Amino acid sequence: MQIKILTAGGTIDKIYFDALSEYSIGDPAATDLMAQAGVAYEYRIESVLRKDSLEMDDQDRQKLRAAIEADDCRHIVITHGTDTLVQTAMSLQGLSDRTIVLTGAMQPARFKDSDAHFNLGGAVALSQAMPEGVYIYMNGRVFHPENTVKNRAAGQFQERE
Repeated sequence: MQIKILTAGGTIDKIYFDALSEYSIGDPAATDLMAQAGVAYEYRIESVLRKDSLEMDDQDRQKLRAAIEADDCRHIVITHGTDTLVQTAMSLQGLSDRTIVLTGAMQPARFKDSDAHFNLGGAVALSQAMPEGVYIYMNGRVFHPENTVKNRAAGQFQERE
């Protein structure tokens, strides 16, 4: 089994240079996270975008969709900024014969207290275990995009009420 990890930027990939700098999107954190985890199966990482998700638009979402359609891999993980992750997940609905899992982080992967390691690991496992469809994995939970919202105050994803 092979897993394809597509990176779109977002907080998970953010870096900063000093206390006076603003964040910028760096190289995909998934590369280091997967290497540190000692993953023992075949995977490929492709950087599709390097954007804060608040700056993403429909053309960017189409670019992600095209990258998935152009690849024959059936197990896809997308690292993405959390602010518009649900919107992107909704735009990927209808891609058949694939299990697609979107995840991100509330803190950059380079931070000691980041949730990036946990979220990427969960998303990779989920991409192998779930039937075809589009899912979100955040905060130790699996979500269906159409029933999900980001609760900024709580710093968590939740089911829509």
